[in-house]
Amino acid sequence: MELKKNLNIMLKKIFIKTFGCQMNEYDSNRIFDTVKKIGFEKTDKYEDANCYLLNTCHIRDKAKEKVYHEIGRVKKIFREKKKPIVIVAGCVAQAENQEMLKREPYIDIVIGPQSYHKINETILNHSKNKKKEEETEFDTISKFNYLSKIKNKDSKVSSFLTIQEGCDKFCHFCVVPYTRGPEYSRPFDQIINEAKELIQSGAKEIILLGQNVNAYSYKDKNKKFRLSDLLLELESLSELERIRYTTSHPKDMTDDLINVYKKSTKLMPLVHLPVQSGSNKILKQMNRKHTIEEYLIIYEKLKKINPNIEFSSDFIIGYPEENNDDFKYTMKLIEKVGFINSYSFIFSPRPGTVAADLELVDKKKSKERLEIIQKKLFENQINKNKSLEGKTLNVLVENKMKDGIKLFGRTEFMTSVIFDGNTDCIGKVMPIEITNSNQNSLFGILNENYKKKVA
Repeated sequence: MELKKNLNIMLKKIFIKTFGCQMNEYDSNRIFDTVKKIGFEKTDKYEDANCYLLNTCHIRDKAKEKVYHEIGRVKKIFREKKKPIVIVAGCVAQAENQEMLKREPYIDIVIGPQSYHKINETILNHSKNKKKEEETEFDTISKFNYLSKIKNKDSKVSSFLTIQEGCDKFCHFCVVPYTRGPEYSRPFDQIINEAKELIQSGAKEIILLGQNVNAYSYKDKNKKFRLSDLLLELESLSELERIRYTTSHPKDMTDDLINVYKKSTKLMPLVHLPVQSGSNKILKQMNRKHTIEEYLIIYEKLKKINPNIEFSSDFIIGYPEENNDDFKYTMKLIEKVGFINSYSFIFSPRPGTVAADLELVDKKKSKERLEIIQKKLFENQINKNKSLEGKTLNVLVENKMKDGIKLFGRTEFMTSVIFDGNTDCIGKVMPIEITNSNQNSLFGILNENYKKKVA
């Protein structure tokens, strides 16, 4: 109550724009759960906001400049109106901190990913003193202890749940260790309690998140918990239909985790396991700490457990010193594994990383290689989706499409499915007969046998 009394804001509406990964989406939801405590409501109309928050990502190219471009848009929108409190959060905020406040006076608050538990205090201080505020300390334990006391009210059918943050791998191309800090695993019971909150709010699928989610390791007085333990505990929650986790590192794909695929009926058969390159030389250059041979051993183990398991991955093309042979090795790996859904990008250096100082591969050559890779990856997607036409698939229905008529859901392999149906289907796993497909989506109808059964 004291916080609300101290908040000197007439309109209490916050607009949150999220860039980047699923973890940022989770963070944005938790930020809103937090600022509700000081009287904020969420608005989808940025022009109505008196607090404008950008949750930023530093992984993609020109991330910093995108933030300044967005701030420029905000300045135009509010040129004739009272200026909102402008907050830059996330990984760009962590990396740039004071520099952002110096470069762009329109920004009021800069707050890093490990300081979200301080956001209410920071907003209140700014509202009272009208001074610029910066919070970018690594304080992950305090953050999650604080957030565990605030109920996660995400009411989506498919909900994200962060279990691990940070990274100790120090891949030479990656800024995550510098923007998210060292690896930290949340207490086991804290995660299970939040999962139960999500299920109470209507979640039928939970996606466990972490920069290295399969590096999860938490030890209490009696036992050491791994990701495998979390998955099996979630399996026992009767109202939960599906479980996923992302993003994994091959180095942490341990046998106890692999063996969960033998026991679990709720863990979905799509493994997102970023490899980055098919060349051992390039993997060593990247400091990835795994080889292609080790990666393929994981692939074979999982396929032996369940031949229907599919893989998706991430690929960096044109990494420094990548030559034609290295590129061919990557193509060979793609053909071997048959990834059904992957992300691929041309290497772009990140300030402060080892790779930032390396000589770049010719831009034209990198672009040509990316086009070849993407053509093959997209071909895999198209062929996989085409093979599903005429089949009936179990689809978890998430919501109604914007047209207000069709429904949207996902298969066990995360593929989007669009079909005609009524809102009674939302939150249920429905049998959908696939009639058509394209690269990214499947289209279908509710199975006739099911229609007769409920008629």
